[in-house]
Amino acid sequence: MVCARSAGVLYLIIIACGIAGEVFVRGGLVVEGDAAATAARILGAQGQFRIGFVLDALMLLSDVAIAVLFYVLLKPVSATLALMAAAFRLTQAAILGMNLLNYYAALLVLGGTVEAAALGSDQQQALASLFLDLHRHGYDLGLLFFGCSSMILGSLVVRSPRFPALLGYGLIAAGVVYLAGSFIRFAWPEFATSFEPVYGVSLVAELSFCLWLLFRGVRNVPSGEPSARAVRA
Repeated sequence: MVCARSAGVLYLIIIACGIAGEVFVRGGLVVEGDAAATAARILGAQGQFRIGFVLDALMLLSDVAIAVLFYVLLKPVSATLALMAAAFRLTQAAILGMNLLNYYAALLVLGGTVEAAALGSDQQQALASLFLDLHRHGYDLGLLFFGCSSMILGSLVVRSPRFPALLGYGLIAAGVVYLAGSFIRFAWPEFATSFEPVYGVSLVAELSFCLWLLFRGVRNVPSGEPSARAVRA
């Protein structure tokens, strides 16, 4: 039960930091298609921009910890699949961790480092905009691995008698959305914006699982009962 509640707390941190960083920090600073306006906003709110880095870092640290907790919770269902889900999630965390360098590089360029001082203001703004664009694409690259992790995690939850199967199906749907959104970003970028509302499915599914972990934990399974449900093909 402690493991489940701890996972719920970490999941809430991940969701809260992810939304806050994307919506309230970057959403208020990045002006799509306008490098000059974006640069002006970042330079005028450097503290806010740095908070975006902190929020993402907290999210990723929590992601590493929750990968271990989910492995412990779902290992009785299938140790192999639980380990695979953890591996995909940790790979995502590593990619997004390195991707934070792209995010911070935008501030280094605009902040007047020795190297950036050799560039004109227009070049600095264009380079900063490129780093932010790389950061956005890096997120989608990481979500490819997170989508796989979510689908495997969902299948384990469906099979586990400790959780409602509906939560697992929701996580599987979330994983499909993440995979589809990432492939669209790289293969068909013209449809990326129109696909964004579909991420609401992932938010509902993950928030539902998070709240279940926080307030219900895991169901008690009587001794001797199988550790996994029989799932029909």
